[in-house]
Amino acid sequence: MTSFTPYTYFQCPCTDTSTSSRIFGTDSTGSEEENDEDDKTFDPRAPRAAYSLHPLEHLLYCEDCHQIRCPRCVLDEIVTWYCPNCLFEVPSSSVKSEGNRCARSCFQCPICTATLSVSSLEVPPTGLGAEYATQSGPYVLNCTYCQWTSKEIGIQLEKPNSVFAQLAKIKNGGDPYITAKERRREGSRQLTEGRRGSADTENILDPNETLDAESQFSNLKAFYQSQLADTSPGGALGSFSGDYGYGSPGALSRIMGLYTGSSFADKKSKNKMGNMREASDALEGLQISSTSAEGTITKLRTEGWEGTVSTSQRAEQNHGPRFLDELRPVPHLLRTKRSKRCKTCRHILSKPESKVSNTRFRIRLVAPNYIPSITIQPLQPPLSLLAPMKPVQFVLTFKNPLFENVRVSIATPASTPGRFASKVTVLCPQFEVGANTDVWDEALQSSSTQSSSREKRRTKEEASSGQNQAEAGKVWERGRNWVSVVLEVVPASLRTDGPEFMKSEEMKKDKGPLREGEDVLEIPVFVRIEWEAEAAQEEGGGLGKGDKTELKEKRELAYWCVLGMGRIAQV
Repeated sequence: MTSFTPYTYFQCPCTDTSTSSRIFGTDSTGSEEENDEDDKTFDPRAPRAAYSLHPLEHLLYCEDCHQIRCPRCVLDEIVTWYCPNCLFEVPSSSVKSEGNRCARSCFQCPICTATLSVSSLEVPPTGLGAEYATQSGPYVLNCTYCQWTSKEIGIQLEKPNSVFAQLAKIKNGGDPYITAKERRREGSRQLTEGRRGSADTENILDPNETLDAESQFSNLKAFYQSQLADTSPGGALGSFSGDYGYGSPGALSRIMGLYTGSSFADKKSKNKMGNMREASDALEGLQISSTSAEGTITKLRTEGWEGTVSTSQRAEQNHGPRFLDELRPVPHLLRTKRSKRCKTCRHILSKPESKVSNTRFRIRLVAPNYIPSITIQPLQPPLSLLAPMKPVQFVLTFKNPLFENVRVSIATPASTPGRFASKVTVLCPQFEVGANTDVWDEALQSSSTQSSSREKRRTKEEASSGQNQAEAGKVWERGRNWVSVVLEVVPASLRTDGPEFMKSEEMKKDKGPLREGEDVLEIPVFVRIEWEAEAAQEEGGGLGKGDKTELKEKRELAYWCVLGMGRIAQV
């Protein structure tokens, strides 16, 4: 049995059951009573509770709403885009066009995802002054981890920089990408020269060639743009050649006229609209898939299973390769720096520095700076498992991060919710925690320091003499900004065949076997803290010059938290 570490989870109020919508036609009074009963006791074993409990370090705090905020009840705003490899800040206007990838020279190995480096194929010079000699191309991308190189797929580069732009023009094997614009330009040039039937023209303008995804999309786009211009030169959308595009004001008004039926659309031109034909060959973007897989089967027999790509390798590629020679270097995925806002008041909760190399935050309202933390420690020597039906005492330590004294009130149900109900008792449910002031301030406050030190020495003397019995209504130990209280627990028996008077109502209804996680003792605790803080004064509504009295307002915060105490032994 592995050791159990006590934990403390806090509930965010964004998943409160009181905000759930009611079903029409039901009794509103009964539903309100059910919601009130649900609000009184929090069940940590409910399916909904898994989405509302968070560690204190994962929560934020809104100073305007005075409420806890979790990752589900905040809004994310992107501050900057950057490449994690070169730390280059990418403009947001070019993120979508580049596919959320780095458009410089940052690439990952398609085999092991390690970072690729650029090296020259030229033999390095030797002799005197070799360290000052510069190497020229061709260049390749190589992986220092798995020794993969772009030479294996037939790609060589002319320059060591601008790798992204060079790879966009080269196919696997070294053949260049021919766009639709280049095809039309080459065809018109050869037509004017009178060499349309030459062999070179057939190689460039092959209507049955196999196209990749990028070339097919560019051919289809060019084909349909020409169809729009030919079939509807004065149609409902107007002419899209010249200075009039899809985003022009005239085109937008005519598009709106199509859906609204208003006078924006030109009815005369709509009647003259012609029919658009479909693509007929590869030059126009038509790609007929082959129903025969003989070539793939033959290649699989030749290269074997080792020559095929894995699922993770194929997921990183855009063209869906099947074999290793079809893989291409993968550009680094961009990362973002994000700020967080409260959904209720739109107040900024967290905002990092816009500079990529700076890891600091301009605004960081984390919950540990506003909410007392809770730590759990057994009073007796810790045991691996909790014995059923035997009282166990734990020490709960509340540490105050605020600069004001905090009054804390805690409440727990007499029995924990669930099939196996354990008895819970808090010996000191109300106490006050000191402010998080300087250490030297405690030495200057003689009266409060003497009382707290006497209480602290008394408990330590009792513990040293063996009298470590906690008293009801008294704290166990007190410090400058922390207080420890004792929580007594009587773990329930995990036997389903026990006597009826020891079974809870849920156990009587459900007598199934022990489920996963039911042996963990979790206690819901309702915490309420009160303190006095400086009042926020409006502009022009301050006090007079002679009045130096500080206005303070009373603040309070209430929330549920769950204490994981340990595992109960199955006896």
